[in-house]
Amino acid sequence: MINKRLTVCHEHWPLREPFRISRGVKTGADVIHVTIECDQVKGEGESVPYARYGETVESVLDQINAVLPDVEEGVSPEQLLGLLPPGAARNAVDCALWDLMARWQGRTVASLLDLDMPGELETAITIGVDAPEKMAEKAALSRSAPLLKVKLDQDNILDRMRAVRTAAPESRIIVDPNESWTIDILKSVDEDLAGLGVNLLEQPLPAGEDDALKDYQARVPVCADESCHTSHDLPSLKGKYQYVNIKLDKTGGLTEAVRLRERALEQGFGLMIGCMVATSLSMAPAILLCSGADFIDLDGPWWMAKDRENGLEINNGIIRSISGNLWGGTEKAEAAVG
Repeated sequence: MINKRLTVCHEHWPLREPFRISRGVKTGADVIHVTIECDQVKGEGESVPYARYGETVESVLDQINAVLPDVEEGVSPEQLLGLLPPGAARNAVDCALWDLMARWQGRTVASLLDLDMPGELETAITIGVDAPEKMAEKAALSRSAPLLKVKLDQDNILDRMRAVRTAAPESRIIVDPNESWTIDILKSVDEDLAGLGVNLLEQPLPAGEDDALKDYQARVPVCADESCHTSHDLPSLKGKYQYVNIKLDKTGGLTEAVRLRERALEQGFGLMIGCMVATSLSMAPAILLCSGADFIDLDGPWWMAKDRENGLEINNGIIRSISGNLWGGTEKAEAAVG
């Protein structure tokens, strides 16, 4: 390829309502948008700088601009792994490269990677941290959704969960404390959570302080999120977690995410496919990872006041369509999902 040009910018996308987790409240999504163009063929990628991992908008922009000459001269996604560390900067560039390659060849990214493009998907709908009655109101609005994800902190754990379960008696439930619990808190609520039909507990303890989980026989399966970024983390998760949450902003793009998915399955971990709060451009590459996943959490665009053109359709926890015009190439794109 010749005449390649990379452009990168910061975009702010307002949310339709505040998004509350144990670490704070978001009212908008700050994303990095990368475009790589070659002879009028254009690939796009999006990522979310995350303060929990020491990232800012400025630091991610600096990382991408530092490798801009290399990308414009021509690098493959595999070569990009050696130029940038895992994180938001590499994610945006990696996904843009895959999109460009697919469009250049008149194919889809799914076909390039020999991955299945799933049909209709069930995604979690997230209930943010709030008073029990407020969380019950939100759960009631999504009571027919097949999967809910409930954000918690250390307070009123069981009162909140009882309220949610009463409001949504049939939904599967993921509980996500975002690293805010201790092992003693976990032990004190584990049996009750199991009794409430909670299906998965996502990263209850802080990453780096989760050795207390080793050989602990939790009644609710435990999923590594902040403790799992790339395939190199898998050995340290054995005996502590039963599931891993794969997010492109942690792996640093689709290339490493595919590797993590394959190796996690080989080593007996169950899969959750997750996201940051962002537009459908961030979700589209993650769709390719969903085959074989027990839990899918790609409701980021559901929180947007306005999404990108040709974005995902998410209705009551069901993803029904994705357009190749958004990301991923055009071969049979319009019928790819649904």
